[in-house]
Amino acid sequence: MAHTRSTDVLIVGAGPVGLSAAAGLAVHGVRIRLVDLLPARLPYAKAVGVQPRTLEIWDRMGLAREVVEAAVPLHGQLTYVNGVEQPRMELELPPEVPYGFAALPQYETERLLEEYLAGLGTAIERETELLSFSQDADGVTALLDSASGGQEEVRAGFLIGCDGAHSAVRKGLGLSFEGGAFPTSYMLADIEADWDLPAGYSVQASHRAADGTVDDLLVCVPLPGAGRYRVSMLAPPELVAERPAKGGAAATSGTGAAPDGVAHGLGGDRVPELSDIQAVVDRLAPAPAVLSHMRWSSVFRISHRIVDHYGEGRVFVAGDAAHIHPPTGAQGMNTGIQDACNLAWKLALVLRGSAGSALLTSYDAERRPVGEEVVGRTVRHSAQGVQADPDDPRTLMLREAQLLIEYRDGPLATTPYGPADAPQPGDRAPDCDGLAAPLTTYRMRLLDVLRGCPGHAVILYLTDPVDPVAARAAAELEGARAIGTAAPTPHQARGLRTVAVVAPGTEPREAPGTPAGLSAVAELPVPGYLDTAGEFARIYRPEGPTGFIVRPDGQLGARFPLSRTKEALAEYLAVLSVRA
Repeated sequence: MAHTRSTDVLIVGAGPVGLSAAAGLAVHGVRIRLVDLLPARLPYAKAVGVQPRTLEIWDRMGLAREVVEAAVPLHGQLTYVNGVEQPRMELELPPEVPYGFAALPQYETERLLEEYLAGLGTAIERETELLSFSQDADGVTALLDSASGGQEEVRAGFLIGCDGAHSAVRKGLGLSFEGGAFPTSYMLADIEADWDLPAGYSVQASHRAADGTVDDLLVCVPLPGAGRYRVSMLAPPELVAERPAKGGAAATSGTGAAPDGVAHGLGGDRVPELSDIQAVVDRLAPAPAVLSHMRWSSVFRISHRIVDHYGEGRVFVAGDAAHIHPPTGAQGMNTGIQDACNLAWKLALVLRGSAGSALLTSYDAERRPVGEEVVGRTVRHSAQGVQADPDDPRTLMLREAQLLIEYRDGPLATTPYGPADAPQPGDRAPDCDGLAAPLTTYRMRLLDVLRGCPGHAVILYLTDPVDPVAARAAAELEGARAIGTAAPTPHQARGLRTVAVVAPGTEPREAPGTPAGLSAVAELPVPGYLDTAGEFARIYRPEGPTGFIVRPDGQLGARFPLSRTKEALAEYLAVLSVRA
């Protein structure tokens, strides 16, 4: 056995969630090791939906452009029941939301995250298995087995299990994984369809029996490429799993359950053939379709389960290791990515000694309620459709886009300030448009201003750029570097980022066509931007000069009057258990 090698964080599982956790730590200069049992990325279009909230997070990282260029937009869904077209669902969001719904094969998502992580100096250690681990007050000792180096003992400050529904980390912790399995198996395929249906729309066609139950189903989600779709449908009995499929699927019994009792994931005695998929399309598709170029197919079982805790001590789980559920609404991968982002910045603060270990308990407190809600909602929607939640269309779309996730009742929420229905501590920090800088001739979004800032950001909203309160607030923020990032990294800025947003109309225009206030903005002690159309004020609803702390995961950490900047910072540092 090799000698013990140390690292700050050991991450098991290099899917989208593990890669996101690694990236979220690497940008803060945290030493990580990322291991995965597979020899390479699986070429399967499993999770394909990318939610607007995930794109916002990737934008903050500086990854959104690559994703947008590789993905295709999802405009809505065409629904048919017993051959009758139902009202079309349009995936429309308010104009202040910067991104729409997108589709991208999981292996492409993994490729982009892997390339981003490589730019930060971290590579995946492939064909490496976690055999066992133990933890004590000072760290975690893990035993790894790799194809190239044999067994190796690793000493890590923390361990994160992103190793899927059959997680070895979850089992090693002894966490419960309560829930159940759906009795039905599904066929999945990545295929091209030659049909006359509008591009950019998913298709759901079902047949309902006399008692209202669905006895035949077809779901097609567009993918990049002409006429390309990821299709799913009920599997005929002869395809129900009996032994493992190729490509790393867990061994299954005749009911599709793996040895650990979790009936979730790929598997099957034989994979569906093109004729199997074509037969369902012939029965249910709303227009004649000829299928071809099937890149991949499999049988899939679905369970709904959630752990009792998202971690214990120095060991945590995220993504499918913590929660599994139906793929309705493309919630699973996106929820897991946000698990990882929530945990990563907290671990980074603790590891650099800027926060006490109590901060890490907020991971379970904030994310487990989200997991419970997602599991419950996707189970309802799988059985009854989105109409199972009779919200107005705007609320429904925002929830599906994961833009309504909030932690107002969580342990990190600070004192609210301003209108109750305005963005408050724990809420998502919304984007806005129409920001002008002294040296630019175009308008920017708030996301543009915060891009490349992996740590905390503070926004100072000023009604008068020459008010001394701005200079005092900026000076007081100089003492709050503890909530910045740990160290410079190749692609990211260092430290706490502070910017000012200035109300328009604060001084005469310098020249025709020049927004009022830009010359005063240039004199501010921090980078300043003019709220030319009042969009920031409309969305954030500040009451006079107001400060906002934006957490690394894009949620608001605090909202306060600038006259109380020092007190507000002290309160926020206290909830983080920051050691000044």
